[in-house]
Amino acid sequence: MNIVILDGYASNPGDLNWDLLEQLGNVTVYPRTTDEEKIERAKDADIILINKVQIDSETLDQLPKLKYIGIQATGYNVVDIEAAKRHGVVVTNIPAYSTDSVAQMTFALILAITNRVEHYTLENRNERWAYNKDFCYWDTPLMELSGKCLGIMGLGNIGMKVATIARDFGMDVYACTSKNACDLPDWITKVSKDGLLAVSDILSLHCPLTDDTYHFVDTDSLKKMKPSCILINTGRGPLVDEEAVASALHHGKLGAYGADVMTQEPPAQDNPLFNEPNAFITPHIAWATLEARTRLNKQVAANVKAFIEGHPINVVNP
Repeated sequence: MNIVILDGYASNPGDLNWDLLEQLGNVTVYPRTTDEEKIERAKDADIILINKVQIDSETLDQLPKLKYIGIQATGYNVVDIEAAKRHGVVVTNIPAYSTDSVAQMTFALILAITNRVEHYTLENRNERWAYNKDFCYWDTPLMELSGKCLGIMGLGNIGMKVATIARDFGMDVYACTSKNACDLPDWITKVSKDGLLAVSDILSLHCPLTDDTYHFVDTDSLKKMKPSCILINTGRGPLVDEEAVASALHHGKLGAYGADVMTQEPPAQDNPLFNEPNAFITPHIAWATLEARTRLNKQVAANVKAFIEGHPINVVNP
């Protein structure tokens, strides 16, 4: 099998290897691939592996040898799934590899906002504490999580992990979910979207991006939320209307926004969120721990191996 990895750098910048894949065929790795380069690079491939390279119907028309697309991520919106099915191309993804890491980042953002560790660390590097008149100081609000209401949109693997951690912090957990209330633990309260918006001291988004969840948090949603609410997005950028969120922050209608994802990645330099001191943005790194990427690369190889052996797994276009 001729295996071509079109954007290998994101998941493996050099601290992992491709040994498991190299046991399965002839592997060519490109760190990055532009839209203009993808046809030429993939034209002789039986298998391509991608992360963010877009594979649409027009691209598939020009790759008659292609049999398999392995997405090195959980989300598969980068591939035209129906077109791949029409072309007889199997598409697989990697489910649940980053659950612990994304849940950890969710709380890293929450704690960055509530405890402001980086702020005080930088202040002290500039000797502020050394010259302080009292034994301590603080110039930001500090919040205890215990007893606060955490609202979760989406109770998949990551949402449930976040809920469990929140419970350990002593938080009251509310969720907007398609799951039946009787199937939830008794410490999670199921609510409607409006109920979730109204009750949350912290609102964390963990749902897939669909037509129904696009701009789940918009101008109307923000009006229903507490002006002190902390909004967290480690799901997908377009789950929020970024201009509406920036405006709410600017006018004191939202307490803070913590996000590891943005609508456009990399984001535009003039994105209004970058001008808001209560916006805490990380560059889509929740999934990128060494442990999560190791699991990812192992599952990528397992998916390819299963396909070659004739019983594909984690197929998203059956």
